[in-house]
Amino acid sequence: MPAAGDVVLLSRAASVQFAARPIRFRVIRRDERQTYHGWCWLDGYELDAAGDAVQRREVFVQLAGLRRLTPR
Repeated sequence: MPAAGDVVLLSRAASVQFAARPIRFRVIRRDERQTYHGWCWLDGYELDAAGDAVQRREVFVQLAGLRRLTPR
């Protein structure tokens, strides 16, 4: 389960909306709304190549498709 501060890679495995262009995403929080099993809403920032936030986004993704880029 992603936590605030985690950086994850969002690709096709997380959602088809990222099939053409995967993004790095810094999690601010996980929304507690009821969703389908294995899916969640994440609030956070899309990151550029330097790791700087370029756009705040809310995304609906499959937990199994997330790849953590920051160590715990």
